[in-house]
Amino acid sequence: MDGRLLWLAAGAFSTSLMAFVFAGLLPLISASSNLTIPEAGHLVTAYSLAYAIGTPILATLTGTADRKHVVVSALILFLVGNALAATSNSFALLTAAQIVMGAAAGLYASTAQATAVTLAGVEHRAKAVATVVGGTTLAVAFGAPIGSLIGNLAGWRATFLFVGLIALLCAIVLSLRLPRGLAGVRLTLTERVLTITKPGILPALIVTFLYLTGGFVVLCYLAPLATDGAGLSVTVIPAMLLAFGIGAVIGNYASGQLTDRLGATRVVVFSLIAFTIICVAITLMLELLPSAIAGPLLIAIMVPWGIVGWTFPPAQASRIVALAPGITYLTLPLNMSAMYFGVAAGSLVGGRALTMGPASQLGIIAAAFPLVALLVLFATARLRKPALAGPGE
Repeated sequence: MDGRLLWLAAGAFSTSLMAFVFAGLLPLISASSNLTIPEAGHLVTAYSLAYAIGTPILATLTGTADRKHVVVSALILFLVGNALAATSNSFALLTAAQIVMGAAAGLYASTAQATAVTLAGVEHRAKAVATVVGGTTLAVAFGAPIGSLIGNLAGWRATFLFVGLIALLCAIVLSLRLPRGLAGVRLTLTERVLTITKPGILPALIVTFLYLTGGFVVLCYLAPLATDGAGLSVTVIPAMLLAFGIGAVIGNYASGQLTDRLGATRVVVFSLIAFTIICVAITLMLELLPSAIAGPLLIAIMVPWGIVGWTFPPAQASRIVALAPGITYLTLPLNMSAMYFGVAAGSLVGGRALTMGPASQLGIIAAAFPLVALLVLFATARLRKPALAGPGE
């Protein structure tokens, strides 16, 4: 395999890590900044909105620039954001750092995948994209628990330094190894956004948004679920994230196999139903069982939760590719934006719920979103059948 693809994946590892490590950092930031955990959760919202909104805008502004320069610049900008976060002396500056990191991470993700395809050639496109996306999967599986552990041992600022150092290493190596002259694509922001008018694209993006919203209602506030809801110590959060990450690796692999055998839509439906069941189960066991039982059960559910959670993204991406095969360079970045709009919405909804009631209610609130996504999915399927039916059918 081309070693440059592995370094692009390493860059994806570093830039993706922040979205998942916050579950372990929020209680640490809250304690040191005299903030409530829901208030600290606004950092996740800021990061995610910057990612979702900034990706199409920055991709448009840098569309014709040399891909090497864009990739390296995105990593350096991400490094600057991490340095600002690690040295921040106010919540406002820490929030600004999240905005910088989110925008840089979105630009890197979209550019790195396109660069990987150019390096590997069209005939190896799928493998090249999978390699880069694999960096994100590793960020969930191992980066988030390691980052959370570093935060617990050395303080949350050390986690930002750790992530920034990885980004710096990737920037140096890629500046040396990527060739010059890799051209981008000239597209206006209007052309990118109007992709949602293609048949089936907008409903598919809504499904993505709703699924991620439900997911981050609970994942973002895993610490309150564990400590307030299940009576666990905050020090077990890294281990819980590791268990979730192991499940994510299994789910990501299984999703590809199941999608080939059963079809992408069936796998998405399974993910939505299974995630709903897990969310309801979380609330029921925290509400009905004593902490001595609920705590171990919450830890035990992390692996299946990770499996279910990560069967969705590959299958949903496959659905979106099938809807408009010729413009995947437009639809897949929009799907990423929808994902991060969902992360932002989930952090807002979960934070608001924590100010109004116990952490145990987060599961039942989260379950509402995949259920609505199912309704959207089924309604879209019914509408598309008549449109696709030919004469006499």
